[in-house]
Amino acid sequence: MEFPIERRKRFDGIDVEILGETYEPGKPQPEEEGNWKRKLQTIEEIEKYLSYAERYWYSTEWYGSEKRKTPA
Repeated sequence: MEFPIERRKRFDGIDVEILGETYEPGKPQPEEEGNWKRKLQTIEEIEKYLSYAERYWYSTEWYGSEKRKTPA
């Protein structure tokens, strides 16, 4: 795939080539992404989802990017 290249001036006046728009045209579909209430149909699925979410935020046994492995 070939991306468009634009020529612009830098802050010091030198001409440089930069990439143009590299995204694909289209419209986002927010109703499909991030709406967990629509995806989960039964009470059991909702409870399972919420228990995993709480485990992610409040548990001490995971090592995500938000928490250190060893305390400071």
